[in-house]
Amino acid sequence: MASNDHRAEKSRSTLDPEEIERRSGGEAVSARTASGGNGAPVQSVDRAITVLEILAQHGEAGVTEIAAELGVHKSTAFRLVGALERRGLVEQPGLRGKYQLGFGIIRLAGTMAAGLDLTQQSRRVCEDLASDLGETVNIAIPSGDMVVNIDQVRGASAVVSQNWIGRQNPLHSTSTGKVLLAHMRPTDQRRILRGRLERLTPDTITDPDVLRAEIEEILERGYATAVEELEVGLNAVAAPIRGLTGEVIAALSASGPSYRMDRDKLDTIGETVTKAAMEISIRMGHMESPGD
Repeated sequence: MASNDHRAEKSRSTLDPEEIERRSGGEAVSARTASGGNGAPVQSVDRAITVLEILAQHGEAGVTEIAAELGVHKSTAFRLVGALERRGLVEQPGLRGKYQLGFGIIRLAGTMAAGLDLTQQSRRVCEDLASDLGETVNIAIPSGDMVVNIDQVRGASAVVSQNWIGRQNPLHSTSTGKVLLAHMRPTDQRRILRGRLERLTPDTITDPDVLRAEIEEILERGYATAVEELEVGLNAVAAPIRGLTGEVIAALSASGPSYRMDRDKLDTIGETVTKAAMEISIRMGHMESPGD
């Protein structure tokens, strides 16, 4: 029996420490996943983030150094660094086996900074627009094949205090989403129109041909509308916000109950929202041209 225990212990000693921890249900895994259930992915994410923190602190580090700081086998550290390198989050600039943070980090940070800059530059305009219309005003940006709200100002008439910040919605069912869809690259636009267009209300447009025709109207008049297409009783109007080179980077919307923002008022509101969106665009560095 003692011989069997000795062989088992010897076999365990040849395993990667990560494998030993996985097989034994180590406390580190259990502590991190007590509420999540799936240990290995969470542990890998935790370690990958730690690798980035190590490189941020030291400037550069080799796999051996990273493994030592993580307390894992060198092969585990090598796999983590390799995964981060494939994503462009770390890079190996020389032949010395040292890694440093990659340009992927800058790309992610730049996206965040752009979002922060957009909310800062648009805040006063959004406040003025919400005050003028008395309705809820939102700034939204693309998020994959969805649209996400990143800032909101409520007007005096907005009795319902619904917070839309951080909420993702389908492109085809919202005024902001339609604006972004209309100005999207043709290949991406075609892919979305060929996909499943979920019906959220009886008035949600799910026919690709009807939506394609509406996109043409949006490009012609400069703003989009959504009439009870996301939620019953909710109407909205949105216009594009452009960046330095003229590309559409976000959308500005005004939304309110359909009994107040009825169909007959949407064109007038659309013109007001369009002017406000252009003001934000100028603040973001876009130079207004006659075609805008």
